[in-house]
Amino acid sequence: MENNLVENSDNNNAAGDTLHPPIEADPNPDGAAAEAEPPESSPHEGDHADDEKKEEVVVSPPPSLEKVSEDIDQFLVTLQPKNDENNDSSKGNENFEIPGFVERYLNVVEEKIVKYEAGEGKAKWGEVAEEDSWLLETADRISKLMRLLTHRRDREPEKEINGGKDSLVNRVTSIHQRAMSYLEEDFRLLMEESRIPTELDPGGNNNNNQNSGDPKGKHVAPEEQEVQDQEAGEHDTSFPGYSEEAISSLRKIAGEMLSGGYESECCQVYIISRRNVFEEILQKLGLERISIDEMVQKVQWETLARDMIPAWINTLKQCAAVYFPGERQLAGAVFAAHPSVAAGLFSSLSRGVVIQLLNFAEGAAMTRRAGEKLFKLLDMYETLRDVIPKVDGLFPEESVEELKTEISLAKSRLGEAAISIFCDLENQIKSETARTAVPGGAVHPLTRYIMNYLNIAGDYKETLEQVFKEHSKIERADSTSRPQRENDGVSGKESSSPFAEQVMRVMDLLDSSLDGKARLYKDVALSNFFMMNNGRYILQKIKGSSEMSQVMGDTWIRKKSSELRNYHKNYQRETWNRVLACLNHEGLSVNGKVQKPVLKERFKSFNALFDDIHRTQSTWVVKDEQLQSELRVSISAVVIPAYRSFIGRFAQIFDPGRQTEKYIKYQAEDIETYIDDLFEGKPHQSIARRKT
Repeated sequence: MENNLVENSDNNNAAGDTLHPPIEADPNPDGAAAEAEPPESSPHEGDHADDEKKEEVVVSPPPSLEKVSEDIDQFLVTLQPKNDENNDSSKGNENFEIPGFVERYLNVVEEKIVKYEAGEGKAKWGEVAEEDSWLLETADRISKLMRLLTHRRDREPEKEINGGKDSLVNRVTSIHQRAMSYLEEDFRLLMEESRIPTELDPGGNNNNNQNSGDPKGKHVAPEEQEVQDQEAGEHDTSFPGYSEEAISSLRKIAGEMLSGGYESECCQVYIISRRNVFEEILQKLGLERISIDEMVQKVQWETLARDMIPAWINTLKQCAAVYFPGERQLAGAVFAAHPSVAAGLFSSLSRGVVIQLLNFAEGAAMTRRAGEKLFKLLDMYETLRDVIPKVDGLFPEESVEELKTEISLAKSRLGEAAISIFCDLENQIKSETARTAVPGGAVHPLTRYIMNYLNIAGDYKETLEQVFKEHSKIERADSTSRPQRENDGVSGKESSSPFAEQVMRVMDLLDSSLDGKARLYKDVALSNFFMMNNGRYILQKIKGSSEMSQVMGDTWIRKKSSELRNYHKNYQRETWNRVLACLNHEGLSVNGKVQKPVLKERFKSFNALFDDIHRTQSTWVVKDEQLQSELRVSISAVVIPAYRSFIGRFAQIFDPGRQTEKYIKYQAEDIETYIDDLFEGKPHQSIARRKT
């Protein structure tokens, strides 16, 4: 074809030379030569020219898309610019002509694109495979042609090829842009419409952390936790939700757009589509987009603790286990030929989600300090701590260190907030200055609060040990200095722990506070009863938590148990030794004869004392059923035998009938029954009325 074009060009030039000879200087000043008739041509010559023209029209066939495509491909291979600018072989191709089939090819392509634009429209990607292949191949050829032309133009800015290089470049650029716009639209539709909707479980792997009232439920055995983590990854096996066929099509389009200089447009479509998907995922997982200021100033903590923090924990876990790995895999598959682009897109997308998650953590750490917030903050701390080791495998190498730094910073903020809250237990104890004794010597509300708090803290012992070790600052000025002890029950391992030291401070302060509250009771027996009651509650809480038992140590437990026995002895001495004194046999007989008036006085004193004790101590409160039973058993063990012996020895001294009933008011069984009424915390009911 090129030879034909050259021949036609030569013929045209020859004809032009014949019809339009060069103009020479006119020797005739009056212009007669101008009127001279042209030389006559023979009739055969005219017929021959007409035949050539007719033959040329007949020989030129309509443009064949396949043929001109092949010609273009060969042309591009022949004149493809070399990478080495100094290569001599490339210099040999600097002077070239644009063959006529280039224009023909552009006409065919433009004609098809015009049909798309005129209303016929282009079939969706995948509906007509031939159309998809044509568009990709056309975009590839036009891209190469455009690069070739612009390359030559840039190397020879002042030189034109065939006198129309700039206009041809502009035309090719326009067609290229229109073809790329169709690829971009196909890419967008594939991204949005070929995705299989992701099935989400909003609860995720957060079953262990939903009940804000029972943080203990969060801890499971390591093997159970591993199973739960695996299950978390199974919630979204379809993610990111594209078939292999769809990914293959996306990869082809992306490759063509990037090689054609449309990287920005392709990446923008991709990032917008995937960002929308992530917004949908986060919304379904319950993670709200909220600013730090809103969290600190507007959102109620109850809402954060009940809904938002569990959703945040679940979202972060699922992103680390499912969505980030899936998203990185998708970007790598679509942009397989451009790994740096894939890494950049994944980094951009994932970083936006990570920053949103970290902002939430920072906002939670900045909320007003309060004791009830500690354990939710620790849950968040643990989640971030567990994610950090996975960052290396989740994110591109160039962004790993920066992300680790930001995650560690958010973790540190949570850790510092947790320490501040835990240490504030000291101030809560100090500020409890009520001057009214708790009725009935019951367990003080402060004791319940502190011990329940520490009991839950025991479930976070390892985390709190880590938090105090990594994030403790210089000891606060208002913190109570712990006195040096030779052996306070804390083993060498725990004694070096800042967390254990802080727990001991809290326990010391609580003991001191209870000592002061015990002095509010005027009744010495009740004061000891109060200390025994509260001490027993403290000891049971510590022994009931293996973690807190480790913190406090065996020696502390033995010492506390010894203190409780002393309080018990003091209570019993102040209350029941007086009763036992009435039942003492000494002083009742003189020269072997029982002194009846003295005996009567003894029975009257016993009855009055027992009535008073029953009336008073039946209102005292022991909620611990075991302690309540132990107290009753211990009282019965000393009182019942003594009373039974006393009656057995001296009952016959009284005359049967009214005198006996008057002084011997109770049988031993009655005493035992009434002892079982003690420590119920019920209003007093008189014994006399009950007997009737």
